[in-house]
Amino acid sequence: MTIRVGYFPNNNSLFVLRHTGLLERRLPDVEWIDLRDLPASHAVDPRTALPTLHSDWLFETGGYDFIGTGFTPPITGLGQGRDLVYVGISGPRVENGRLVSLADSGIRTAADLRGKRVGIAHGSWQTTLVLLALDRVGLTWSDIVPVDVDVNAGGSALLGGELDAWVGAYPGLAGVEAQAQLHTLVDTDGLFSHPSLWFTSREFAENHRAELEAIVAALQESDAAIVADPREAARHFVADADQRGGNADPDRWEDALRGRPFGIGPVTDEFLDEQQRAADLLHANGLLPKAVDVRAAVVPWIADLVAATRPVAAS
Repeated sequence: MTIRVGYFPNNNSLFVLRHTGLLERRLPDVEWIDLRDLPASHAVDPRTALPTLHSDWLFETGGYDFIGTGFTPPITGLGQGRDLVYVGISGPRVENGRLVSLADSGIRTAADLRGKRVGIAHGSWQTTLVLLALDRVGLTWSDIVPVDVDVNAGGSALLGGELDAWVGAYPGLAGVEAQAQLHTLVDTDGLFSHPSLWFTSREFAENHRAELEAIVAALQESDAAIVADPREAARHFVADADQRGGNADPDRWEDALRGRPFGIGPVTDEFLDEQQRAADLLHANGLLPKAVDVRAAVVPWIADLVAATRPVAAS
């Protein structure tokens, strides 16, 4: 059986694993699906809906069996009625990015965002960050003008005046910081833990436990290698940018990887509480078609599987 794994650079762990060959040592037939190459027909109006590409392709013929993303996509899938289950989470990534404006823009707090153009990689953790920040100051999604931007292009749009605020993430945020003075409107720390996470379909989990264990074990091994040599891991992101006609700074990628948690742990009650709060807000703001119970996506034995694959020294 061919095991299909969906990956893209924003989930650093799976992206590095794609280039190490560690999974292929455990599974004889692996196919890697680059999410950036999937059809763009899943684009939506960021004012009224969430993109469903990640969960749609998990359940489509010829899609993938396992995926790693940020905070929001599994909530989106559950809201679409997809029978997905959580596999595991990383530690908090609160230093990964934040909501910023230009220092001379006059936009000083989240309360100043009413009617403003806010750039986000819509459907990612950035959507959740902005929604939580708005809720904290009594605003709703309809009070802003959300603009779906690429994680890198958003910085140029902010500098060019096309956006009033932007959720930047490293290493791209470092490039913008080098060109202009920014003001932090909202830090991720204090809003939510913002982990990386991995999920699959219930059918795959129940019928392919050995394969799921192999994927998690390979990720643990690859993550340990990233921690041991972040410079080598950074090389994969730089090479990918070169192949796609772009450019990336190896020093900034190395710095970004050094500042992120690696290793997969079981989902926790604290994480699920955060997911539920985000799901409730997404539904209340019209971005999810139905309310969801995130704990319905928890399979207890998967936590034991993840815990069993963790290196002894992992914390």
